[in-house]
Amino acid sequence: MISAGHGTDREHPARRTARTAMLWATAALALPLAACAGAGTQGPASPSAMVEGPCRNDGLDRFVGQKATTALGAELLKASGARTLRWGAPGSAMTMDFRPDRLTVSYDDQMLVISARCG
Repeated sequence: MISAGHGTDREHPARRTARTAMLWATAALALPLAACAGAGTQGPASPSAMVEGPCRNDGLDRFVGQKATTALGAELLKASGARTLRWGAPGSAMTMDFRPDRLTVSYDDQMLVISARCG
């Protein structure tokens, strides 16, 4: 038997199997992360937060049906008291973690707001 490191380019089958398994595991982890990149649609820019604090859902329904724009985002931040704004494009993947200072605004293919909720 020829061992690795003694003048040969041959690799032990167990090491080759382990390396292959590691490559597959890496690919399996990278693929779901690529899906988080979104559907390739560019939403409105997120304005800078003017206030800091926990988000409030009260009164956000009045924004449903309005055109998603940077100016509307600023209004949403002010109305909700959220520190950050996250736009949700149609078909885009988003994390499910809850953040009390974040407002998530989803819009449709016509860039009309379909929901605005804290978290």
